[in-house]
Amino acid sequence: MKILFKPMRRQTDASINPGNSGGALVNLRGELVGMNTAILAPSGGNVGIGFAIPTNMAMTIKDSLVKHGEVRRGLLGVTTQDLTPELMKAFNLSNKQGAAVSRIENNSPAEKAGLQPGDVIVAANGQAIKDSHDIRNIVGLLQVGDNVDIDYFRGNEKRTVTATISKPEQAQLIGDKLHPTLKGTVLKATQKDQIEGVVFSNIKANSYAARIGLQAGDVIVSANRYRVHNLDELKKAVNPSSPLLINIQRGDEGLFVVLQ
Repeated sequence: MKILFKPMRRQTDASINPGNSGGALVNLRGELVGMNTAILAPSGGNVGIGFAIPTNMAMTIKDSLVKHGEVRRGLLGVTTQDLTPELMKAFNLSNKQGAAVSRIENNSPAEKAGLQPGDVIVAANGQAIKDSHDIRNIVGLLQVGDNVDIDYFRGNEKRTVTATISKPEQAQLIGDKLHPTLKGTVLKATQKDQIEGVVFSNIKANSYAARIGLQAGDVIVSANRYRVHNLDELKKAVNPSSPLLINIQRGDEGLFVVLQ
């Protein structure tokens, strides 16, 4: 079994045998503290490091399943990274703990609340944020519609905002609404693990875009020599009545394509 080391797992030295996943992890007082999920055993037996989902996360998932019939994870719309001595010096920060905001998703609750790249989050709903794992864990336990109060530093000025967790929705655009040569395509903003830009999520086989070699998964990073990070910036860079020059990223390769 491949073990994913996620911060929202409790580590235990209690023996976990095959078939124990989903079973209770209890403390010496008989209190439920987690649900067993996996074991990392060098010998392949039951001796090793065990992992369990914390009770608060299991209960949050249970409540969502009972209420909605599915797990509805909310979205704040930030990408964060741990503070390093180099970042603290570059940001001129005196505090040594927090999560530095490196990216804000377009039209996300974080953007609407006024957060910006370079802000350093130090608390969420009254809980101190020591690193980027903490903010992910707190947001991961919130439901769509919940409010989260965020304390952060912008420079040396401490600020507080309230964001409302929203349902993750990926905006998309039908290609010919942008440019006539893109008929038969669907465009979406890229995900967090991709380069920032606009991705072709679907291209019909008989479309002009397919005939000139464009492929689903190609990421537009510039249009008419303007860098684009999202759909809004792409719309501003495109003139429907003129030829369209796009720079796309395909895996590790980049190329220019003219649509006319």
